[in-house]
Amino acid sequence: VFIAQSRASGSHRDVEDEELTRIFVMIPKTYTEEDLREKFKMYGDIEYCSIIKNKTTGESKGLGYVRYLKPSQAARAIEECDRSFRAILAEPKNKSSESFEHDYYSNNTRQEPRGTTLPFCVQPEFCSFEKNESRIQESVSKRLSVVSRLPFIQEQLFALFDLVPGLEYCDVQRDPYTNSGYAVIQYSTAASAIYAKYKLHGFEYPPGNRLTVIFLEDGSDSSE
Repeated sequence: VFIAQSRASGSHRDVEDEELTRIFVMIPKTYTEEDLREKFKMYGDIEYCSIIKNKTTGESKGLGYVRYLKPSQAARAIEECDRSFRAILAEPKNKSSESFEHDYYSNNTRQEPRGTTLPFCVQPEFCSFEKNESRIQESVSKRLSVVSRLPFIQEQLFALFDLVPGLEYCDVQRDPYTNSGYAVIQYSTAASAIYAKYKLHGFEYPPGNRLTVIFLEDGSDSSE
C-alpha cells in the first residue's frame, strides 16, 4: 500500500523506473541499430535502440543506448551481457549526454582492474560523470542488510521485500539491549537485490521511520 501511494503520478510509468530502463553500451563501430537490437533482445522487450553518431560525418562512435520496457530487463541485460559491451545504466536525459559519453568512453578504454565492484552505479543521484572525477562504485551482492530505528515484524518486512521478485529469505534479528530493528534479506539474483536497494533504501516504513538498506557480502564471486 505504501509503495502504491508513493508511485501515484500522472504518467503511465514511474519516473524513477524510466531512469532504470535505459542502458548505455560500448559496441563495434560497424554495428547497426538492428545489430544492437538483435544482441540485446534476449534480455527483454526493447522499446528502442539508438547508436550515437558523429554529427559531422555520420559515422558511429561505437556507443549506443538500449531502452527496455521494465527495469528488471535492463538489470538482467547489464548482469548477463558480454563484458565487452561494458553495459551500465544510462544517465537521465536531462543531464549532459556528451560529457557522459566522453567520460564513459575514456574510463572504459583504460585497462580495468578486476575487483569487487560492478562497473555501474546503483543510485544515479550519487554518481558523478564530471571530468577529472571518478565514479562511486559499490560492491554488490544478492544479500542485503536492513536497519531501522524501530523493531521489525517478520511477516510485514517479508511482505515488503517480497514485492521485488526473487526473495529467498528474510531473517529478522532482535537486539535485546536496544529497540532498533535489523534484518538480512537475500534474493536469487543480484539484479533483484540491486532493484530492491534502489527502491527501498530511505523508504519510510512505517511512515516516519526511514529504512537503511546496504549490500552484504554473500560469499559469491562479485565479478559475475
